[in-house]
Amino acid sequence: MSLANDLHIRPSTAADVGAITAIYAHAVREGTGTFELEPPGETEMARRRDDVLAKGLPWLVATAGAGGAVLGYAYANQFRPRPAYRYCLEDSVYLHPKAQRQGVGRLLLAELLARCEAGGARQMLAVIGDADNAASIGVHRALGFEHSGVLHAAGWKFGRWLEVVMMQRRLGAGETTPPA
Repeated sequence: MSLANDLHIRPSTAADVGAITAIYAHAVREGTGTFELEPPGETEMARRRDDVLAKGLPWLVATAGAGGAVLGYAYANQFRPRPAYRYCLEDSVYLHPKAQRQGVGRLLLAELLARCEAGGARQMLAVIGDADNAASIGVHRALGFEHSGVLHAAGWKFGRWLEVVMMQRRLGAGETTPPA
């Protein structure tokens, strides 16, 4: 049985920050999906979460059942701070190692996309660390993202140069109409 069969996705709460911090710390220490080199602590992760929520954007968690452990999280943030970018968001999805490759990331990202579209966003960008990050690239492709570019040798981590893969997906009417 897949974890996705007993998955509950909900808005994050302050009580989730410890689990969120631990999941992200593992991604920083062990992975190339983020280019941070030192894991931030709970205070910093709480500040980041509060910043996203203050913008009216979603920060979601996936749990094993309605009251279970946090298996992963996803949030959307502004791609850039300038006002003209306000309808273009960037997604972030991180999973506990035991939740990877079980459909949790796909369900989290699908819910994030739905909530951002309902909130009026028109474009979602995926800024994926490491061109070898096949799982993230595959999940985004499966949910309708298209390849939009590569930033070569954009980061240095674990003794090697890493690319950034850019992917993009239209939300709602996308660029076909002016925003409301």
